[in-house]
Amino acid sequence: MLWHKDVERYRALIPHPHDQRLVVVAAISLAFEIRAKCIISLTILGLLLAVNAMATDQDQAFMRQAIKVMRDAGVVNKTGGPFGAVIVKDRQVIAAAGNSVIQDNDPSAHAEVNAIRQACRTLDSWDLTGCVMYSSCECCPMCYSTAYWANIRRVFYAASWSDYDDLFSDRAINDDIRRAMPEKQIRMEQILQDEAQAVWTEFRQLPDGARY
Repeated sequence: MLWHKDVERYRALIPHPHDQRLVVVAAISLAFEIRAKCIISLTILGLLLAVNAMATDQDQAFMRQAIKVMRDAGVVNKTGGPFGAVIVKDRQVIAAAGNSVIQDNDPSAHAEVNAIRQACRTLDSWDLTGCVMYSSCECCPMCYSTAYWANIRRVFYAASWSDYDDLFSDRAINDDIRRAMPEKQIRMEQILQDEAQAVWTEFRQLPDGARY
């Protein structure tokens, strides 16, 4: 879309609009000017987005809390693996939890899942829109999915899968999810689909059916 003032300049550059050569020259000149303006605008926008995305000192402070919880869980108290998570709403910590798989005999008791459960209890809601999660480690597929379902849309993490893939299978699980159904490590077999579909039909007709 041309700016109004550019259109006026375009007209001014063509004193004889029926002269095709002048029309072409003026059009090319204007196109280069508009392209330059777009590049400058996009560059400025990119810089603004980059600044906005940069971690602040407060973000680092929250992450250090998560790393402390990580050490408490895995090294000091040994409740599970060395994983910790902190959830923040309006720059206030509303949940902090470590991995407790061993302590609770619960393979789903990852730090992020525990923190999300705690945050939901704190806010008395399953919806954590507006919350930011600080995880000591990159989310495994389960924790990513839990954050997704909780409407958490920003996560900071410290250690990457590659930092501990000799000890925990986060990357292997992620790779397995991507495989075709017959190639997955967990054998998936569909049965009684029609009976389950009948429940979905019934559920869709409920005026107060759960939505999340």
